[in-house]
Amino acid sequence: MVESNNRTQVVRFAALIALVGNILLAVGKLAFAYTSGSLALLGDGIDTSTDVLIAIMALAITSIISQPSDKKHPWGHGRAETVGTVVLAFIILLAGSQLALSALAELRSGQVRQIPETIVLYVTASSVFGKLLLALSQWKLGKKANSAMILANAKNMTGDIIISASVFIGIGAARIFSLPILDPIIALLVGIWIVKNGLSIFLEQNLELMDGNADDALYHSLFEAVKTVKGAGNPHRARIRKIASAWDIDLDIEVDGSKTVCQAHAIAEKVEKAVRERIPDVYDIMVHVEPAGAGQHPEQYGLCADDLTHHCRQINDT
Repeated sequence: MVESNNRTQVVRFAALIALVGNILLAVGKLAFAYTSGSLALLGDGIDTSTDVLIAIMALAITSIISQPSDKKHPWGHGRAETVGTVVLAFIILLAGSQLALSALAELRSGQVRQIPETIVLYVTASSVFGKLLLALSQWKLGKKANSAMILANAKNMTGDIIISASVFIGIGAARIFSLPILDPIIALLVGIWIVKNGLSIFLEQNLELMDGNADDALYHSLFEAVKTVKGAGNPHRARIRKIASAWDIDLDIEVDGSKTVCQAHAIAEKVEKAVRERIPDVYDIMVHVEPAGAGQHPEQYGLCADDLTHHCRQINDT
């Protein structure tokens, strides 16, 4: 895991690569789509244009997430990345839906289009290769920085490879079999694929915005860490949420009620250290200490080890 400052630099570098690469591809696709009249290539160009907007947005967000915590943002500014990723999802959804509607309108009109020129095949082949290089760079840098935004963009670009390949196959088939109708059909399928990717990204980020976490492995690691600390018992009311690439953890433990405040505090510190050793990139841990046997109380929701065993969340009695 890279440090905070280095992480911001990696995210910025990934965004710059995406910006320059997608500008070149988008200009080429839109120019040849205009001259050839290919709706499928136009859709591919629109999709790449959204990637340009995404890269610009990513560059803007890096200046926000690099800011330290302050009075108004005690948890830092990491959620800006999550919000940016959600905006990214809506941009993708909008572009995909508009393309699908345009393709449907053309299919319903029954107008016979010209078969796309051969040059369109060369453009789409170049797009497949270019998107492959961009996607690989985004996956590598996104994993290095553990950036949901860059990884979402990498996922989007991986879908773009399939889109460009589909356009290539569709236009090639249209020329071979003299079926110009394949062009809007491929455009419709491309639009549906874009919408699917946008929806998938939105659902993933919505869980984070709602402070949710579907990864049971993190809770297993948390409870196992507590077991390694002598004097710490009954870990419960555990809650883990994500802030950009970091984890914010709340946890209750029980200790011998006869121990002093200093002794109980020392146990809590050992628990925090053990958790940080097992779970990487923890932003903050709040360990609440209770006397042994006082763990059941009417407080909000949280998980205990039994919830993982029975695959359900415990709701404390009210």
